[in-house]
Amino acid sequence: MTDEPVGGVRVCRVFLVDDHAVFRSGVRAELAGQAGIEVVGEAGSVAEAVAGIGRVRPDVVLLDVHMPDGGGVAVLRSVLGTDPSGAPATSGAPATSGTSDASGTSEAPVSTFLALSVSDAAEDVIAVIRGGARGYVTKTISGGELADAVRRVADGDAVFSPRLAGFVLDAFARAAPGPEERGEPVHDPEVDSLTPREKEVLRLLARGYTYKEIAEKLFISVKTVETHASNVLRKTQQSNRHALTRWAQSRHLD
Repeated sequence: MTDEPVGGVRVCRVFLVDDHAVFRSGVRAELAGQAGIEVVGEAGSVAEAVAGIGRVRPDVVLLDVHMPDGGGVAVLRSVLGTDPSGAPATSGAPATSGTSDASGTSEAPVSTFLALSVSDAAEDVIAVIRGGARGYVTKTISGGELADAVRRVADGDAVFSPRLAGFVLDAFARAAPGPEERGEPVHDPEVDSLTPREKEVLRLLARGYTYKEIAEKLFISVKTVETHASNVLRKTQQSNRHALTRWAQSRHLD
């Protein structure tokens, strides 16, 4: 929030984006009575929103998700230069609300986006958050709660209506690459407890070799193979060779 405090309260400048004029009027009326909130503009389409945000440079944009000409994601893409996956846009110049200094370096966009929608569908929540919105609240929210959400996102918090945050956490948890995808070693305490020789014996056991065949392949005695096999069973907590084979296959050690 960039305005100077008025009567001890710092003013947060808000821009409304929704294709229903009656709804915009209602939100404006609700926020008008809230301390520290000033509605500085509104738009009913993506094009109007992009132009208005660039001109007014509000602190917070209250953004409708579904509009006939592309909706909230289209606004986010135009203003922040992102596509729905959150990656930089590959075409078109982002219409950011930032400015350039004498060196030609662009400042980061000054506006923060808070989605305000009738929809509580997971795909809508995920799309706008990946697009760059800082939060998502539904239109069942009260005026006081909305004002509080606006102040919080302006201060850098992420704000969601109840249960919606779970959609985002689940989506990003699924999308996050595991150690295998990142090319990092996967640590399994039971596997790590095995010596290199015990792992060799384990792999051959899982492939169906007999103790005698393993001894011949590794140039060790059958008694030594039996000892290694016993250690492997104990360390992996498996009861027999068949269970050990399934265990090894589940860890791609066969």
